[in-house]
Amino acid sequence: MLLEICTNSYQSAINAQETGAHRIELCSELSVGGITPSYGLIKQVVEALTIPVFVLIRPRSGNFYYTSAEFEIIKQDIQICKDLGCHGIVSGVLNIDNAIDIKRTQELVELSKPLQFTFHRAFDCVPNPQESLEQLIQLGVERVLTSGQKPNAMEGINLLKELKEQAKNKIKILVGSGINSENVYQFKKAGFEEIHASASKVINDESSIYFGNTAQTVSDVDKINSILKIIQDEV
Repeated sequence: MLLEICTNSYQSAINAQETGAHRIELCSELSVGGITPSYGLIKQVVEALTIPVFVLIRPRSGNFYYTSAEFEIIKQDIQICKDLGCHGIVSGVLNIDNAIDIKRTQELVELSKPLQFTFHRAFDCVPNPQESLEQLIQLGVERVLTSGQKPNAMEGINLLKELKEQAKNKIKILVGSGINSENVYQFKKAGFEEIHASASKVINDESSIYFGNTAQTVSDVDKINSILKIIQDEV
């Protein structure tokens, strides 16, 4: 089983690699579900890490239906990631009805090549997950990050199992949201090959009293170790 750590800073990325994570997804602002990290952060992390660096390309928080200007920003950010030597792109576009925007997502998949493309948790908003999974397969998407359309993956495990059976070897189901050492064995036992976790802790920050909910988080070495121990043990 492969462990991808969702990292929101340079230190989080370093912690993930040094602890033994297999891959990272780099983003900013986890409190809003993640947005595209800065050029400087991407560059510094790619230069420092030897494990694969996937980058979330999402220009803002909120819905996944983008204006033409926002879509152009997404495409420019993908090109920047390619130029900087990233290993994968995490993105996706929906229509106003939350169905997958086939045309725009196809454009992003093609632009991302030869990098791997993960369709992010916008998938958890689609009205028909089975049909949407088939569409992603046809688009050549390598994997889809999903919690099974529930607030966390444990609640969504039944749909996740259905999607895994449907996916076969045509697309990877990357299980994410609320994964920790207490529940990861359930996904290992079910045969999932990849999991996604932030495994983070809050760093006390007195500035939060001035700026609202701005508590800083960082990938926690002990939490990552606990997850790795379970997924690396023989069942």
